[in-house]
Amino acid sequence: MGTIENLGNVAERRIERRPLHEEVIDQLRDRIVQGELEPGARLNERVLCEQLGISRTPLREAIKMLATEGLVELLPNRGAIVTPLKAANIADTLSVMGALESLAGELACANASEAEVAEIRALHFEMLAHHARGELAGYFRYNQLIHLKIIEASGNPVLTNTYRQLNANVRRARYMANLSQERWDAAVREHEEILAALASRDAARLKRLLAEHLAHKVASVMAALADNAAAAA
Repeated sequence: MGTIENLGNVAERRIERRPLHEEVIDQLRDRIVQGELEPGARLNERVLCEQLGISRTPLREAIKMLATEGLVELLPNRGAIVTPLKAANIADTLSVMGALESLAGELACANASEAEVAEIRALHFEMLAHHARGELAGYFRYNQLIHLKIIEASGNPVLTNTYRQLNANVRRARYMANLSQERWDAAVREHEEILAALASRDAARLKRLLAEHLAHKVASVMAALADNAAAAA
């Protein structure tokens, strides 16, 4: 049996074998979600290749994949741009996701294993640590994992796949919802209640909390989009 050090070395070698375009996808996705690459911005291949230290082949593969997620828009003979945010479409998508999350919460209370609840609790504590340090990117990563784990704990693969597809299209908007410190703090309190309801298997309460949590997010996103539009005018 290998030592912990040896096992760590094996893990590192496995990570190094990950396809380059997947690493590029993650980096570009983070830049788009966090607003470093703004909506409507042109993806300059030469500049991005220089910044990431890669050739155009993995970059183009990554851009095509991000286009399937709705984060990038491919323009015939004109390259690609970051997909503009459309308030009406985001509001409609988030409303559907709210219904899916409510259903998932109800099902998770009945179907989630104790191990799944423990995993969600562990992710919650990691999320709290990032919030305490004011690290929005790290907080958002764990926040998204928590929501996805609740969805998966529903035990309904159709619901899970549908949610994943919709979430890819509004990930940027969900990130924007916590740019206000007041809303960020409120979201953390809501997550505390969500975890407590799941742990106690209170389906009716969890269903209500998830619906309210998403409704608050929609309101924050719409306000952020309105502010951005006003600033750009």
